[in-house]
Amino acid sequence: MNKAKSIYRKNPEVSRLLIIMICWLVFMMFTQAEKFFTGANFLNMAGKFPEYGLMALGGMLCMITGGIDLSVVGTANMASILSAFMLIRVFGEDGTMPLAFSAVIFIIAVIVGVVVGSLNGFLISQLGVPPILATLGVNELLTGICIVMTNGSTISAFPKQFSEFFKGELFGFIPWRLIIFMIVAVAIYMMLEKSTYGTKLRLYGTSAHVAKYSGINTSTLLFRTYITSSVCAALGGLMMLASYASAKPDNGENYTMQSILLIVLGGASPNGGKGKLSGVITAIILLNMIESGINRFRSVSTYYVKLIWGAVLILALVIDYMSQKPKRSK
Repeated sequence: MNKAKSIYRKNPEVSRLLIIMICWLVFMMFTQAEKFFTGANFLNMAGKFPEYGLMALGGMLCMITGGIDLSVVGTANMASILSAFMLIRVFGEDGTMPLAFSAVIFIIAVIVGVVVGSLNGFLISQLGVPPILATLGVNELLTGICIVMTNGSTISAFPKQFSEFFKGELFGFIPWRLIIFMIVAVAIYMMLEKSTYGTKLRLYGTSAHVAKYSGINTSTLLFRTYITSSVCAALGGLMMLASYASAKPDNGENYTMQSILLIVLGGASPNGGKGKLSGVITAIILLNMIESGINRFRSVSTYYVKLIWGAVLILALVIDYMSQKPKRSK
């Protein structure tokens, strides 16, 4: 019992999410066991969440600083549209893309991420624009550019080899999109827990003034953080391209809210200074299970999913506020 209490106190956010996950699995066992507990369903879940999961991983870093990144969906769609245009330009609409060319597609995504992240970093660190306004403005700018580039239409006539490969599985049961997510998650973990970057990030989120007077180059820190977030979002865009086999300006329009929900539910504080990768990953798995479970009930409309996510986000914010209240009163 004491050991369980110690584990809970050490990481209460993850513990709460795991308890909810167990309760949900028990509920599904008694209501939709035949539809939910299938290999095909779990394979579908594992291949779906990397799209918005990658956005959440990068966005978590921004929230630890006390900021936010609302440009993730615009960045993702910009990366996917530019990649589709590149494929059409090089191979034609009906051409065949060598699998090795996937490296070029990933390079395009990284470049998009670096450019967008640098713009966000410049607006926030150099011009002093609040992160919520800077990233929202950049998101609208990117969406507008995407609409102009595509005339508001869907791009679906391009070589599909990239999409077909990343829609597939390694060994028949490990989705390639999940592998990309795991690689990025390991990189984020190394940055947060195994380097001085994580310490500086949390210090800045706790007090930007203390971080500055401690000798930390806060501008460089913010640039690095928002570039990382944008690169993660751009990679998420490639996973969307693989999943939908098409690109358009409004793909994944719900993912901004979903990624923020995952970050907050995973224990990152909107006030900054707090956030763990384990919490966000647990939140990603939990919400994916809940969404998949809701879809098993034919009588429940998918429109209720948005309502549920909004309610959960408000609840998570209230819990974070209440947990911080004793510290504020001291």
